[in-house]
Amino acid sequence: MGHPVERESGEAAQCELPPGQRVQRGWPVTHYGPVPKFRPERWEFRVFGATADGEKHCWNHDEFTALPYTTVVADLHCVTKFSMLGAEWGGIPARTILEIAPPAPNVTHVMVWAEYGFSSNLRLSDFASERTIFATHKDGELLTAEHGFPLRLIVPHLYAWKGPKWVRGVEYMTTDRRGFWEERGYHNIGDPWKEQRYSYQEEPGDGPEL
Repeated sequence: MGHPVERESGEAAQCELPPGQRVQRGWPVTHYGPVPKFRPERWEFRVFGATADGEKHCWNHDEFTALPYTTVVADLHCVTKFSMLGAEWGGIPARTILEIAPPAPNVTHVMVWAEYGFSSNLRLSDFASERTIFATHKDGELLTAEHGFPLRLIVPHLYAWKGPKWVRGVEYMTTDRRGFWEERGYHNIGDPWKEQRYSYQEEPGDGPEL
């Protein structure tokens, strides 16, 4: 399942940081609400909404974790201004989901759904990035419950809130709408290199049409 990746420090690491970020040693636990209890017999991953065949696609935990496994070495940038560099994330690429449960041709965005109704919206192009991954492991070890076990989404080129913990499914959408944090004042896109933290920074075209 891979091995821990060496992280750079000092000036070399600073050069890799988006504006306003600082290097974090270790991995803080940050989330809203309680940590859900994993019940494998009840767990299901769903793809629904505007699918190409008009059907809902479902996998139980054994089926989902049997999908092709890969690793991505990528940074994690939290909107609270810490960055964790060079982690190895293991799991199922988002592109795999798009291949086995393809969206309809007019899909432009996805909503990623997690436990307790938590959600995060993404442009389809961000979701389809070759580095976007449904992670089950970090640095060769299973995720802990506090960090999103059994499944969290990692979207390395966006702020970490765009990749929810405890993911349960993906909704294909033909128009954009805001997710949980986006409805509460966070930027609709969340690009750390542009420091897109809050909705008041949005420019025309960044958010859903009113």
